[in-house]
Amino acid sequence: MPFPLPRPHILRAAVALAFLGGAHAALAAPVAAVHEAAQGQKQGMLDTMRDLVNIESGSKDVEGVERIAALIGDRLKALGGKVDIIKPTDIFRLDDTPEHVGPMVHAEFKGNGQKKIMLIAHMDTVYRNGMLRDQPFRIDGERAYGLGIADDKHGVATILHTLALLQKMDFKDYGVITVLINGDEEISSPGARDTITRLGADQDAVFSFEGGGTEPRLTLATSGIGAAYLNVQGKTSHAGARPEGGVNALYELAHQLLQLDKLSKPEEGLKLNWTVAQAGTNRNVIPGQATAQADARALKVSDFDALSRTLQERVQKKLLPDSKVTVKFEVRRPPLEATPASRALANHGVAIYKELDLPMKVIDRASGGGTDAAFAALKARGPVIEGMGLSGFGAHSNDAEYIQINSIVPRLYLAARMIMDISQDKAPLK
Repeated sequence: MPFPLPRPHILRAAVALAFLGGAHAALAAPVAAVHEAAQGQKQGMLDTMRDLVNIESGSKDVEGVERIAALIGDRLKALGGKVDIIKPTDIFRLDDTPEHVGPMVHAEFKGNGQKKIMLIAHMDTVYRNGMLRDQPFRIDGERAYGLGIADDKHGVATILHTLALLQKMDFKDYGVITVLINGDEEISSPGARDTITRLGADQDAVFSFEGGGTEPRLTLATSGIGAAYLNVQGKTSHAGARPEGGVNALYELAHQLLQLDKLSKPEEGLKLNWTVAQAGTNRNVIPGQATAQADARALKVSDFDALSRTLQERVQKKLLPDSKVTVKFEVRRPPLEATPASRALANHGVAIYKELDLPMKVIDRASGGGTDAAFAALKARGPVIEGMGLSGFGAHSNDAEYIQINSIVPRLYLAARMIMDISQDKAPLK
């Protein structure tokens, strides 16, 4: 039997273990001061989510997005951040991009250390103006409901109250914490994508505060989202009296769709599915124009590049030589790919959650969706982790979108501890 340590030695050993960091160290119990500070933010965070939900901010409601941006900017200033409201000027025009898009809120918090950490979320929603009147913020048991609360106003609130927690603890061991709140995420971030990529390239770690799912998880990989637009220009003519005088765009479209039908590679995560088609105006007129759209998904950026080239090559083979066929491919979101660094940092997060005696999954294989974190990862030198937000459900669903209130304290604890451990070289970044 080992010789027992005297009680003072045991106490000193316990204290040393409690503050021992490192890539593989896991605490037996939560750090009391951080956990207490997280509990102290719970009611304030519920109030913040209420305030955010009560401002309607659909992606195309630029005035609404500007109002919520002003509120968020004021909150960040009150926490000591240097804040800018950025109106996008270099807009990546997609097929459905409106003329004007909402702003971004950019803030920086200067500390005394070296590490650079970026926190991102979005403040726009998919909902139409006026819907709030019938679906206000409400709490029912352990759920808080509201339009956009799960996607992603809770993420904004989590960032604000993580910063408040760190301020309460007078923690400033980081170098710079950068906050970027996007105003056009739900329409594929045409105005924010370049800024996210540029800022993400200079970070030691990036955390995205989309929801963490109904069960605790962190996400390291998401599918890229692409779209293909096929256009056929033919020539109209009377379908009964002189069909030979026309060039049937519908026939050419059918030919093109058949020869573009087998481009998916499901075993590699590449999917192309034609989902929308339109042709013709009248039953007795040879259609002079036809169009189709496809949804594309990929796990690697290179797969989208190859798919775009293949589409351009294939459409050169036409059924009707006199028709004109064009195809446009756009990457709406690149895929987020798991890396050794992101896996290591996520596993550190799992160990932090174990301090609270809570399980957490790490999702490192893409299953769909898309994320602004993928734009941050395009040129990132450090790990990028998605799903740092609260547990919840019902994104994009009327009167059914909620967050789980009991996830507030654990997620604030996780976010704060990740920032603290990175700042003090206690978390793996490679």
